[in-house]
Amino acid sequence: MKKAGILNRHLAGALAGLGHGDGVLVCDAGMPVPAGPLLVDLAFRAGVPSFAEVLEGLLDELVIEGATAAREVREVNPAATRLLTRHFPALELVPHEELKALSAGAKLIVRTGEARPYANVLLHCGVFF
Repeated sequence: MKKAGILNRHLAGALAGLGHGDGVLVCDAGMPVPAGPLLVDLAFRAGVPSFAEVLEGLLDELVIEGATAAREVREVNPAATRLLTRHFPALELVPHEELKALSAGAKLIVRTGEARPYANVLLHCGVFF
């Protein structure tokens, strides 16, 4: 058994299979999950695990070259806005409906227990070299 890093076997395996250009949607418990992408549902109860905890754990494991979030996050969820802009200064903002459409093209969806709206981000994987 791993003693560090991501211990969830489904998530660890999915991350190992990602390549350059693959999308990973990290979403709150209320985001509609499209059919198609692999779903790793980490939600345990409202707020557990939080969007911030999951995002920061994934950023420890992945090389990310860009990120896209819903424009509405700026007005509705200031905490998520601060978190996202701190990690992604060039964060692309699109209408929420467009983010939902883009999520269908993700290779992986990681659902958190976050219970605040618009705590969602589509990560664009990069390469480590």
